[in-house]
Amino acid sequence: MEDLRIEMTAVPGLLMVHLPVHSDHRGWFKENWQREHMVELGLPDFAPVQNNVSYNVRRGVTRGIHAEPWDKMVSVVTGRIFGAWVDLREGECFGRVVTLEMGPETAVFVPRGVGNSYQTLEDSTSYSYLVNDHWSPDFRDSYTFVNLADSGLAISWPITLEDADVAEADRSHPALADVQPVPALRPLVLGAGGQVGRALCSLLPDAHGVTRAELDLTAAGLEDALEWGCYDVIYNAAGYNAVDEAETPEGRREAWRVNVGVTARIVEVARRHGTPLMHFSSDYVFDGIQERHDELEPLSPLGVYGQTKAAADALVATLPRHYILRTSWVVGDGGNFVATMARLADQGVSPSVVCDQVGRLSFADELARAARHLVRKRAESGTYNVTCSGEETSWADIAAEVFRAKGRDPLDVTPVSTEEYAVGKQMAPRPLHSTLDLTKLESTGFRPTPVAEALAAYVEGLPRPV
Repeated sequence: MEDLRIEMTAVPGLLMVHLPVHSDHRGWFKENWQREHMVELGLPDFAPVQNNVSYNVRRGVTRGIHAEPWDKMVSVVTGRIFGAWVDLREGECFGRVVTLEMGPETAVFVPRGVGNSYQTLEDSTSYSYLVNDHWSPDFRDSYTFVNLADSGLAISWPITLEDADVAEADRSHPALADVQPVPALRPLVLGAGGQVGRALCSLLPDAHGVTRAELDLTAAGLEDALEWGCYDVIYNAAGYNAVDEAETPEGRREAWRVNVGVTARIVEVARRHGTPLMHFSSDYVFDGIQERHDELEPLSPLGVYGQTKAAADALVATLPRHYILRTSWVVGDGGNFVATMARLADQGVSPSVVCDQVGRLSFADELARAARHLVRKRAESGTYNVTCSGEETSWADIAAEVFRAKGRDPLDVTPVSTEEYAVGKQMAPRPLHSTLDLTKLESTGFRPTPVAEALAAYVEGLPRPV
C-alpha cells in the first residue's frame, strides 16, 4: 500500500494527492480528506465547507472545463476517470494542461481559476469534490469556461468527444483564444493610510490598499462593501491607536468600537470566504512585569487600549487561517517618536524622556517584510512577535541616539522616570518591559534587521531642516 504523499504538477498550485487505500475481500477504505497530515505534506489548509458528489451512469460521460471562484479537492468514490485541468488564470501559465487517469487511490487539489473536467472510463462512476465556499446560483456568472475540443489544448480524450456523452452547453464553450483569464487574487490592506498600511502597500505593489477615507469600516454593510472573494490575504492594519485618549469615556467607547467591533466583522468576512487574515497586535496586551514576552505568555493588559487589542487577538485566533503579528514601538512614515525627537534636535530643544520603559523599536517596513514572509512561507497559523533585533533600550536611550545622529549632544536628553514624566498629564498605564522574544519568528527563516542599523537608516532618510 502506498503512503500518503503529495506531488506538484506543471500547473502551479494544482497538486496530485496519492491516497492510501486499505482493501480486503469486503471492499476498501480511504481517508479522502485528512487535514493534519495533508497540510503537513504541503496541501493548502483551504477550509472546505461543502462536499458535492456527481454520479455518472455510463462510461463516456464528459463534463466541461469549468473554473469556479473557489478551491476544490476532487477524488473518485467509485469507478475511474480521465481528468483534465487547464490553467485559466492570468499569467504565463494560462492555457497549460495537466491530464491524469485516476481512481479511488488519487485526489487532485484544484486552486481557484484552474478549469476542472473529466471523462468517465467505467459505468456507475461517482466523482466527489470538496469546496471552500457555499455554492449559489449567483456564482454562475463568475465561472470561466473553455471548450473541451479546443485544438490549442490538445487534450487526448480516451473516448472521442464525438462518441462521448457531452452536454450541449459544454460543446458550445469558447475557444481558449476567446477566454478572458481569471484575474489573479490580490492582497487587501485595510488601514492603508497608517504607517504599517503604507509600508505594506509599498512592499506589495499589487495590493488593494483601502484607507479610512475610502471605506468606513465601522459603517453598516461592510460585508458587501468589497469583493472579498478577489483577495488571497487580508492585512488588517486598521485600528484605534490613541492610547491615552482611550482612557476617557468617549475614547474607551471608540477604542472598543474600532479595535474589537470592526475586527469581529473582518474576522467573519475572512471566515466566510476562507481568506487568511494578517492582524497587527501590540505589546500593550502585557502588563510588562516579565522582562521578555514570548507568544505563549497569558495576556494581561493594563489599560483600555491593551484590553481592546487583547480582545481583538482572541477573535482573530478563532480563524483556522490567521496570523497575529505582535509588535512594539512602531516607527514608520508619519508621526512617531523618532521623527519627533529628530525635529526637537533640529529645533534646539532639550527634552525630558522616559528611561524606565525598555523594549525594541519596530520599523513599519520591517513589519511589512515579516508579514509578507509569513504569507509566502505558508507559515503555521498563530501569533508571531515581530520587532527589530538587538539589545533592548529605553525611550531615553533612543532619543539620545537620535540626537547624536543629528549632531546634538546626547546629554541634551534628560532621562526621567515614567512617574516623573506623567505629573500633570493624563496618561494610560504602560508596560515597563516591552521586549518581545523573536525565536518563533526566526525559526521560520526570517532575519530581523538590527535595531541600530534600522534606526540610523531611518534618521538619515528624514527630511533635512530648511
